[in-house]
Parts: sequence; structure tokens; C-alpha cells
Amino acid sequence: MAGRSVCVVGFGLMGRPVAATLAGAGVPVRAWNRSPLAQELPSGVSLADSLAEAATADVVLLLLSDSVVTGAVLEQLEPHMRSGSLVLDMGSSDPADSRERAARLAARGVGWIDAPVSGSTALAEKGELALMVGGEPSAIARAKPVLEAISAKQFHLGGAGAGAAMKLAVNSAIAVFNEAIAEGLVLAERAGIDREAAYDVFAGGALAAPYVLYKRNAFVQPEETPVAFTVGLMRKDLELARRLADDLGVDMKATRAADDVLARACDLGLGDADFASVARVIRDR
Repeated sequence: MAGRSVCVVGFGLMGRPVAATLAGAGVPVRAWNRSPLAQELPSGVSLADSLAEAATADVVLLLLSDSVVTGAVLEQLEPHMRSGSLVLDMGSSDPADSRERAARLAARGVGWIDAPVSGSTALAEKGELALMVGGEPSAIARAKPVLEAISAKQFHLGGAGAGAAMKLAVNSAIAVFNEAIAEGLVLAERAGIDREAAYDVFAGGALAAPYVLYKRNAFVQPEETPVAFTVGLMRKDLELARRLADDLGVDMKATRAADDVLARACDLGLGDADFASVARVIRDR
């Protein structure tokens, strides 16, 4: 990967550890964020003064809040990008937007990959994320050193938009699972079982998926645990998932039910709280 520069655009919960992981692997890394950074940059990461400067990197990683913001930032990046460079969209985007952006960039000789992540910020810090990848095989081959530096698994699912669609499918399932964990936990508590003991059973039995293991603190000690993924961001992803489902004729009753509880959480002022806070909504009913 020597000599291949990367700029991470969007320096939030995922952007920071991804940049730090790349820098730790010896990659020249710059960062750009829409708002001033509240924390110091990780070692080995420098600040890009503008999107024009960010666009000069060999690989531009987009880790932005939604598809609309990604499109707005990309419009500013495009005029400054050179043929042969790559854009990796690692956020949650509308698959149709991803396909349109890939075609538009291809006309400029710029490669596009949608590579949204599955995993926690802790996994990002270790370079152990899973990536859902959509794009042309030639672009993916060129991006392979960067993809392998930040992830333990890469699933190539098809052309542009396939990774974005898979991300929506995964987050729909996670939203339902998250709601089920919250309901089961509160049911156990109401039955007189200690919260931590109940979660021990979740983590040690048939429910012991990776998600259950790494969300333990968010459910058991919510007041003391940093936010990993907010209620508001999950609702945004579920809106995209519902639109995709409507287009494809898929009835997603469980997803709609999980989103109803997330909506109640927003009504209670929990939009910026971790989405495990749906347990609080259930407790307080």
C-alpha cells in the first residue's frame, strides 16, 4: 500500500478509528470534516484544508451521515478528482444513488465502490470490520489494500449499489434484533431477574451473536456507555430500507414495528442516544 494516499471525509464515530487504523498501517492519511474537529487528530493523520485538497488523494473514503449529505459532498469533490482515483462510500446510502454516482464518476475515469460497514467502533479500532462491497471488480481489486487494512472480511456482492442494499438489509435485521433484545431484557427484569444476570444468559446461550456480545454495556449500563449508533441514524437507515422494500414489493412488518419504538424514543428526546435505548422506552411505558 506504500504511496497510496487516502483521505477520510467525515470524521465521526467511524471515520476517526478508520483513519487511525489506516495510519497505523503506514498509509498516508488526511481527514476532512464538515464541522471543526473537537478532538485532536490521531497520530499519523493530517488535516485537509478543503475538499479540493481531499480530492487529490488516491482513495477518498466517504463516511457521512446519509445519502443526501454524501451526494452534496461528492458534488464538491468531483471537479477536483483525477482519472484513476477511487471513491469508497462507507456510509448508508440509497442503492439507486450509488448506481447513479458510479456511472457519473466512471465518465471522469474515477472508480466507485459502495462499501458500508458492519461492526462496532471497537471493531473499527482493531481493523476488524466487515464490509459489504458493491462495484466493478477492477475497482475493487485496486482498492483491496485499503479494504483489507480496515476490515477482517469483505463480501463482494455485485455491482454498484449492491453493498448499499445489503447494508439496509443488515440494519433492518439489526433493528428488529435490537428491539427483541430490549423486550426480552425488560421482561426478565419485570420477572425479578437481575439485568446483568439476564444478559449473561443472552450472551451465553442461543442468542450469543456478535451483536449481543458487543452491545452488552449499552444494554446493561446505558448511562456509562458511549454512544455507538444513534436512534436517529437507525431511523434514517430504516427509512431507506422501507423505500427499497416498497420498490421491490417486500412486506417488512417486523421492521416497521421496530421503527415505531424508535420513533417513540425520538419523541422522548432520545434521538442522539444509542439505539439500545429502546429498552428505556419499553421500561417507561
